[in-house]
Amino acid sequence: MSYAIVYSSRTGNTRMLAEALRAALPPQACVYFGPPDGAALAADRLYVGFWTDKGICDADTAAFLSKLAGKEVFLFGTAGFGGAPEYFEGIVQRTRRCLPEGNALVGAYMCQGKMPAAVRARYERMLASPSPAPNLRELLDNFDRAASHPDGADLERLIRAVTPTFNIRQEDK
Repeated sequence: MSYAIVYSSRTGNTRMLAEALRAALPPQACVYFGPPDGAALAADRLYVGFWTDKGICDADTAAFLSKLAGKEVFLFGTAGFGGAPEYFEGIVQRTRRCLPEGNALVGAYMCQGKMPAAVRARYERMLASPSPAPNLRELLDNFDRAASHPDGADLERLIRAVTPTFNIRQEDK
């Protein structure tokens, strides 16, 4: 079975996940590694990574997913907000809707990812305003928790999520 690892990464978080996948999967079966590109369509299975934008995959990933036909797809991604499996599952379900019928979702993995420092600065400015939103302290706390992600445990969980879905036919060895 051939595969491609396609990813969109604004801050480097999703690229880190993609590189961990690349290191864990058999290199001889990989036909493409990189940003969304038609060259990846030659693969039987696509590992498609994305960063989260307003609760769904980024626009480049959505456009790429919409072009797939008859593929096995494993989605993986990062989100600045995290902690609740339900939140991650919602992102996966909304992203899954970008896949046309006839494609098979074979798995998914999401983890928290660090955010740019500009986000924290914006929260701090908002906190200093005359009437700050009541959830700003929570947002700052989440930003600080996200600063170390994806970490080694996140990468290990991704590999554990992918490994059972990857079958190497005898001729691929």
